[in-house]
Amino acid sequence: MIHVDPATLAQAKAGDLEAFAVIVRLYQPRCLRFARSMLRSAEDAEEAVQDAWMRVYRALPRYQDQERFDSWLFRILANRCRTRSGRMVRDAKTMLHDHPAMELAETAHPAEQDAWREEIAFALGELPEAQREAFLLHHVEGFAYEEIAALSGLGVSALKMRVKRACDYLRGRLQEVARD
Repeated sequence: MIHVDPATLAQAKAGDLEAFAVIVRLYQPRCLRFARSMLRSAEDAEEAVQDAWMRVYRALPRYQDQERFDSWLFRILANRCRTRSGRMVRDAKTMLHDHPAMELAETAHPAEQDAWREEIAFALGELPEAQREAFLLHHVEGFAYEEIAALSGLGVSALKMRVKRACDYLRGRLQEVARD
């Protein structure tokens, strides 16, 4: 898992733009992956991530070191994605690039890999937003349930149930596809 160097973070908090740029470069791929999975549109994801970085930059002097930086960052990003998702058109084409869940497709014959990628993306896109967010934060971004609870304001048991339901749905949906 990626962690920002405390010295770099302290410099960025003090207003050092180069240190902030280092942080952005470090977390940008993870942020884009999460936003693309949440919003299902590359353009909307890029705008949400950009908006999140602007908010992070403005709020960075108030960041408290007792909270993990990536938890704080992803709370801001998840809020931006939720806001953007609420305003965007629901028929956007599913876009998932470099998504770890796509590793399932890599085990298929090369001719079937694209079909598997589409099925995985489609199945993730069919999940209710709350389940998709919890699943992605836990299984893709690697956050512990306690961290997601702090990030989202939900209880750990509620989060575990959302992730379980998401896993059950994805497993069932992808098993159906495998049988066809």
